[in-house]
Amino acid sequence: MKSEIERIFRAEYGRAVAVLVRVFGDIDLAEEAVQDAFAAALKHWPAAGLPPSPAGWIITTARNRTIDRLRRESSREDRHAEAALLHADSPAEEGPVRDERLRLIFTCCHPALAPAARVALTLRLLGGLTTAEIARAFLVPETTMAQRIVRAKAKIRDARIPYRVPRDADLPDRLRAVLAVVYLIFTEGHTASSGDRLVRDELCAEAVRLGRVLAELMPDEPEVLGLLALMLLTESRRGARTGPGGELIPLAAQDRARWDRELIAEGQSLVRRCLRRGQPGPYQLQAAINAVHSDAPTAADTGWGQIVQLYDQLLAVSPTPVTALNRAVAVAEVEGPAVALRLVDDLDLANYHLFHAIRADLLRRLGRDAEAVEAYEAAIARTENAAERTFLRRQADRGR
Repeated sequence: MKSEIERIFRAEYGRAVAVLVRVFGDIDLAEEAVQDAFAAALKHWPAAGLPPSPAGWIITTARNRTIDRLRRESSREDRHAEAALLHADSPAEEGPVRDERLRLIFTCCHPALAPAARVALTLRLLGGLTTAEIARAFLVPETTMAQRIVRAKAKIRDARIPYRVPRDADLPDRLRAVLAVVYLIFTEGHTASSGDRLVRDELCAEAVRLGRVLAELMPDEPEVLGLLALMLLTESRRGARTGPGGELIPLAAQDRARWDRELIAEGQSLVRRCLRRGQPGPYQLQAAINAVHSDAPTAADTGWGQIVQLYDQLLAVSPTPVTALNRAVAVAEVEGPAVALRLVDDLDLANYHLFHAIRADLLRRLGRDAEAVEAYEAAIARTENAAERTFLRRQADRGR
């Protein structure tokens, strides 16, 4: 039962917090209420069994207990409690964004907050990610990320930033941070930063769902369509990414008959729509790269030259070290591992496990086995995902 409650927590925490923030207008109060409700579930559900609607039970319990608490505190002239209680009785605000979780994402992506803080806060509230997982996604220490989240909450409280549905005119200015949040939720689901499973299915599904809602809300934004295409094309390979025991299967070794052709067709259609607009952005270009992979019937048929060209465009609009690292992987297929290794060695990504894993593969292909093993060990030391660690350990053992 405890594991089932933990699964429900991961799947429903974000929606419950979003609903309670709308009810009470207070992020900290909503988080506390939902956490208290799950604590109550741990006590009651093992004996009584799961309720027909676990998510509904959590939201109702959190709301009722918080209203009772606020009434007690407001009777002691706590103005904060009075304000929250008044908010709880006010009618729900309508607006262009009607999906609860997406509404909260747009709210937390308020321009008064620093961009990194916006993304971190919404991932914490809605993505089902721990502070440690968010820190790994940003390649920063956990303490740094914790401070960002605390400061973001304090900013919302001290500046009295309201929980308000953005107006249509406000949506484009907040879009970049919103897209970053949705994509980071997806990437954490696609390859979990920790745990026994390679994939967290519930996060992938939630990110794709949010992507579809965004595409309905803002169908004329090319990057919205690009992000949805990128997620669909990546998700199409999920069934082939792991073996019977949950082991990681790299792209080149996947059984492409297990790729989801419907998702590929939908993703490729969106890519073509983006190309016709002629406004390439980072998500559209990443989607185009994945479309090239999805076109190849075998790994040997992959259009690596086209992928390198797309990475060149991506670097022009998003010149990040991770983009350069991924480009080097494609360069290795076109110009050889020696050229790619020189590119990789110029990057400052020492804390990123995939930097060491890619470097190890290039060294192995060059016959420098001892150095490859050392690089694999560096990668193993920097990942907490069991499936990745097992795969990397097997690769290291091949070179001993």
